[in-house]
Amino acid sequence: MDTASLIGSFLDYMAVEAGAARNTLLAYEHDLRRFANFLTRKAQPDARRVTTTLALGFLVELKDRGYAVGSIARMLVAVKMFYRYLALEGTVERNVISALDSPKLWRRLPTVLSPAEVEKLLAAPDARTPLGLRDKAMLELLYATGVRASEVVGLDVDGVHYDYGYIRCIGKGSKERVVPIGSKAVEAARRYAAEARPKLLRGRSSPALFVSRTGARLSRYRAWALVKHYAALAGIRKQVYPHALRHSFATHLLAGGADLRSVQEMLGHASIMTTQVYTHLDRGRLKDVHRRFHPRG
Repeated sequence: MDTASLIGSFLDYMAVEAGAARNTLLAYEHDLRRFANFLTRKAQPDARRVTTTLALGFLVELKDRGYAVGSIARMLVAVKMFYRYLALEGTVERNVISALDSPKLWRRLPTVLSPAEVEKLLAAPDARTPLGLRDKAMLELLYATGVRASEVVGLDVDGVHYDYGYIRCIGKGSKERVVPIGSKAVEAARRYAAEARPKLLRGRSSPALFVSRTGARLSRYRAWALVKHYAALAGIRKQVYPHALRHSFATHLLAGGADLRSVQEMLGHASIMTTQVYTHLDRGRLKDVHRRFHPRG
């Protein structure tokens, strides 16, 4: 049975067995059709094979498109009721949607780019120009390390250790931390430092890694504006800002299997409670890990 038929059966059940009002049925139908369209676009048209992470992606998309918390909450109720019915009928073995959090959480969930969107953003600067090389290196470092905009513009030349693959930055409260960087970010930063930075400085002296066309240290505001500019250039419709790359860094690490403590250390969070917000973006993976490895999972 396809998803459209499953939705039709659910609506019949709600009308006949649950006695739902006509307006309620229309609202459920509207919200579930939207959910079904999302699944089709994500190449998973079979509602019986939906994962918690995929369903959460639906809510993330709604948030990114500017839907109010109340509207998202209503659609989540419709999806939850639908999967409760599928579980009751034995159409799905496990109700994976029941694990989704209260929509109140969406007031503070961050904007996260998909890996494909990150790739588009990183490819947007024109690396044939000094400014393009600088901007590409900055974007690569923001995503590779999860540092804040103030931390990336605060980097000094001697704070990047190319051969060992890490940067030394100063975070909130003047606390210093060491964060590893990958080979692509190393390559971009090294090329910028060797080829573009001297052209921007024009013989002037500066300890700053990232400098403007006048040779001054790049400002946090300018870094923010550049990220917005390249996101628009890449055709990304979400509200993108430097912190979105920090959020994406943390979310993608956790999705790939990194432990929460390591991500906390790299982000420079004083409390692990701050880092835990990212687990809500990949709750399905965490539940799967618990089920596989806990003795009584």
